[in-house]
Amino acid sequence: MSTMSSPPITGPGDEPDSSEPGGRTRVAERPVERAHPGQVADSGTGTSGTSRTATATGIPSRTILLGVIGACLAALGALGAGGILVRDPILSGTPLTWVRFGHGKNLAELVVYLGVGLLVWAWVRLGRHVRAGRVGRKGVLLAIGAWCVPVMLGPPLFTRDVYSYLGQGLLPLEGLDTYALGPAAVDGPIAENVAWIWQTTPAPYGPLFILIAKGVVAISGHNMIAGVLLMRVALIGGLLMLCWALPRLAERVGGNPSVALWIGVANPLVVVHLVGGPHNDLMMVGLLAVGTLMVMRRQHVLGIVLVTLGAAIKIQAVVVLPFLVWIWARHLRGTDLARFTRAAGTGAAVFFAAFAACQLVANVSLGWIPALSANSVVINWTSLPTGAGQLAHGIASWFYSPSHSLYYNTARTLGMALLGYIALRQWWKSRDGEEANVLRRAALVMLGMSVLLQTTFPWYFTLALALAAALPLSEWASTVIVFGSAFQIAISYPDGDAASNNYLHVAVLVLLAWLAATSLVRPDPLKFSRRSKGAHL
Repeated sequence: MSTMSSPPITGPGDEPDSSEPGGRTRVAERPVERAHPGQVADSGTGTSGTSRTATATGIPSRTILLGVIGACLAALGALGAGGILVRDPILSGTPLTWVRFGHGKNLAELVVYLGVGLLVWAWVRLGRHVRAGRVGRKGVLLAIGAWCVPVMLGPPLFTRDVYSYLGQGLLPLEGLDTYALGPAAVDGPIAENVAWIWQTTPAPYGPLFILIAKGVVAISGHNMIAGVLLMRVALIGGLLMLCWALPRLAERVGGNPSVALWIGVANPLVVVHLVGGPHNDLMMVGLLAVGTLMVMRRQHVLGIVLVTLGAAIKIQAVVVLPFLVWIWARHLRGTDLARFTRAAGTGAAVFFAAFAACQLVANVSLGWIPALSANSVVINWTSLPTGAGQLAHGIASWFYSPSHSLYYNTARTLGMALLGYIALRQWWKSRDGEEANVLRRAALVMLGMSVLLQTTFPWYFTLALALAAALPLSEWASTVIVFGSAFQIAISYPDGDAASNNYLHVAVLVLLAWLAATSLVRPDPLKFSRRSKGAHL
């Protein structure tokens, strides 16, 4: 997106845009909100503001409040339209039961979408402040905390996966194998609240997460509300780890610590999906970020252990380990081959030892490996190979009656082959061990996983953001991230059902995501304030 050469006119509630090529500051005609106190000490320059080391202490109170209102509305609407319980002890038997059905549920969905929209708006406004150097880490951290609290207290948003987590924790407590059976194998409120598609699906998660789920269910029992809240509390450690690690990663690789927090943690994908869901990816990305930082700090064994623990939550984190080997090897002495051999050999030993320890402590088998294919039952075009298979099948249907599985399986196989090629190529190109280069290429592989795996869910993109957020990002890259985040956040309905086949819904999302991305660098892109001024002439 190009930046306007003339000073923009901001609308009510908009902050002035202060990012211009060359790092200069533009003054808008009517600045409405100022982050206070607004003293900024900047070191370094950059065309987008993302490579600065901002030490601003500004607190954008109205922007934070806007996000709080949005988060509260989303949590309130979720009482009728979110991943609510089959037998709801909160609304059942009250005059408000109507919000769960028919037009009442439609109204509740509207409240959720309004809340999410306000949250995205607040996030974009916060991004303007941060990129301009007016707001530093403290302001972003305050926003993160304020926005996360409401969604932590409400029903699950855009998913029912947390009920599957509880079911996967209940099975081993009942003496059953969670890697061989689905939640439907046990009776009670936990099983009846699991989405139908996962009722008989074994857990595709690692031993550490099964251990966490067992602990949560051991405390909450069959109390569903307590189980959801405790699961969020158990996973919130991942958010804290992200808040601690991302700014420090940014300092090492030339990024902006405040921008890293804004993109990687304050992002509505994290707030709504990882925290509001909740999803166990939150713990995985937190361990991944801290482990990567530890390897950069020459605490190699600790770093590998932490990333391994992330892989013991969800196996996707394991892809980062070969990249960290290059950083470790760079810290050693000797020939290139000797350094790589030592780092790779020791790293592999640490990985297997740490993972085996998780297996023993959790007292589970290796059944999670064949269970990894469980998500393949979901067919959505947001996975590019699956989308290509759907398109090819649709075209072929004009001429004969083809098999769905033939086209889907072929496209997905090609997608995995492409992902393997991308991963190997990026890994080899990171062999210099230079931290920013390794982080960038690992993030590219994470992004490739998000779109090329057999199934793609919105929160999968947070894995790439957990690394990419620390890098110095151009204005173009920042706008792309805003567009992708705003688009993905509502690609599902609030109750977790897929909305990707509702093409009117998708078209509206595209337009709103474009508006959000454009607003990052061009406040008031629809020129509402200019029209308002014209009406008064």
